[in-house]
Amino acid sequence: MKKGEILEFDIESYAYEGKGIAKIDYTEEDQPESDKKFVVFVDGSYPGDKVTAQIRRKKRGYAEARVEEVLFPSKDRVEPRCSYFGTCGGCKQQDLDYSAQAKYKEEQEKDLFERLGGFENFEIEPIVQSEKTFYYRNKMEFSFANKRWLTKDEIGTEGEVADRNFALGLHIPRIFDKVLDLKECFLQSEESNQIMNFTRNFFKSKKASIFSTKTHEGYLRHLVIKQASNTTDLMVNLVTSSQNDEWMEEYSTKLMEVVPSITTIVNNVNTKKSQTAYGDFENNYIGDGYIYDKIGDFKFRISANSFFQTNTTQAANLYQIALNYADLKGDEIVYDLYSGAGTISIYVSKNSKEVYAFEAMDSAVKDAKNNNKLNDIDNVTHLQADLNRSFLPIVDHKSAPKPDVIVLDPPRAGMNPKTVKDLINLAAPKIVYVSCNPATQARDIKLLAEVGYKLIKMQPIDMFPQTYHIENVALLVK
Repeated sequence: MKKGEILEFDIESYAYEGKGIAKIDYTEEDQPESDKKFVVFVDGSYPGDKVTAQIRRKKRGYAEARVEEVLFPSKDRVEPRCSYFGTCGGCKQQDLDYSAQAKYKEEQEKDLFERLGGFENFEIEPIVQSEKTFYYRNKMEFSFANKRWLTKDEIGTEGEVADRNFALGLHIPRIFDKVLDLKECFLQSEESNQIMNFTRNFFKSKKASIFSTKTHEGYLRHLVIKQASNTTDLMVNLVTSSQNDEWMEEYSTKLMEVVPSITTIVNNVNTKKSQTAYGDFENNYIGDGYIYDKIGDFKFRISANSFFQTNTTQAANLYQIALNYADLKGDEIVYDLYSGAGTISIYVSKNSKEVYAFEAMDSAVKDAKNNNKLNDIDNVTHLQADLNRSFLPIVDHKSAPKPDVIVLDPPRAGMNPKTVKDLINLAAPKIVYVSCNPATQARDIKLLAEVGYKLIKMQPIDMFPQTYHIENVALLVK
């Protein structure tokens, strides 16, 4: 087997991050002492497929390949809805039946905890499937680029390709300087598509420049659309590298004529070199710069830069599972780490004595405090804390009582080792760990298990249909 070689494979199972697994016999001279087979991870394949695939990388115990042709399809394959599927990185499993998507996610969750974490004798509850499999996201972040991804047909065209230096859409996987110019996306809403297409046409007509990560010059950076699920609020946030009131005022006025359901238009100005959708400051051109949404009985204010769970319907299921796992009686002190706009803190507040919420981003803390007022909550204290450092000095400074329960929902990278040490020092009897990355979650829980915590049970929740991403709630007891 050599890099670049095209071989035929029968796909037996499915790995985390959406790759089919083929197992083949070693050659006689390479056969290890054990009876293990050589594993090939085949991107773009599903169990039951027979495919040809090109070897992209070979290591001692495994290889990675990508499908060239599906010879015999799996019974779970379906026709993808989106014409960009296979090129765009927004969806990875749109050609897989949704019930199969959910089944494989549940199996992968169990496998990761057993294989990476070394856990056994824990309960895994059935995955909570998403009611919506399309148009389920409340936030989409599109990027501008001055290099548009060209199709094979365009590359083969003689002469100059039109509009090759202006794109608004999503990045091609693993390629950070080119963007696929999208005309539609099935992840958010029809209004979102209208906003995206109008924005492209408006700024192309202005011959607006696009920010370059190489020269660090150019005006346009990102288009972020946030849309409430349980109210009618809709936010448009244009992220630029400088302020241009004339353009923004005209853009806002004309966009409202096309999509009158928009309730606020914001311009975040990011003057930094780093290509992020967060601004150093922002200006409001329509509305007050916020939208409001509901989860359960609670209402939340969401700013342009604050975190809010991307699938609102599934977020309600997620928080209820976390609350059930916490099994609060009403007299507990609860810590909520990575608390964002305070959604989990407020959701568990009615069942707690006191909640202390820790969050790094200043704008999110401000949103969280406003959300307290919106919901008449007086037993949640929101504290700004960098959770990449020890947060125990803030606990001591505020004289916060020791927690009975800790709920945490870190980013994909999981917890910083310093945060893990803080949890060990706090020694809460119960931890409810919410994660969007089961691999880092298993890693962190393994560290906690080494100091006396036991993994009791967990429940996966599918927040992101058509992708291999999955959310998981785990209960640990000391």
